Amino acid sequence: MTVGPLLRVPESEVEISAIRAQGAGGQNVNKVSSAVHLRFDIPASSLPDDVKARLLSLRDARISDAGVLVIKAQQYRSQELNRNDAMERLQAVVNSVARAPRVRRATQPTWGSRQRRLEGKRQRSDIKALRRAPPD
Repeated sequence: MTVGPLLRVPESEVEISAIRAQGAGGQNVNKVSSAVHLRFDIPASSLPDDVKARLLSLRDARISDAGVLVIKAQQYRSQELNRNDAMERLQAVVNSVARAPRVRRATQPTWGSRQRRLEGKRQRSDIKALRRAPPD
């Protein structure tokens, strides 16, 4: 089950340029610009400010110091398929930070978990005590 996009990135805010793909592919690679470079300027986008902040705080090599997300798509031989792939990957990155992370509230360990922990420590202590030399 896939969940629909939480935030839709407008195509007008995305700069897409066609480039030649790398790697094997024979004459098609040498002649046709089928790979796609997608550039998305995060600070200048219309995304909510909290989403922009979470995007910019991602430790992702595709995000430059200026806040531009660059995605290179060259999986397919068709420029249109690579364009769609790049847009889907951009949408996935945006959706990954669209929801704010849940705030963790500190809790106390339960009485039972504390008892189990102490019992385990007692057992380990007894095992180690058996290794000691007997007192004179």
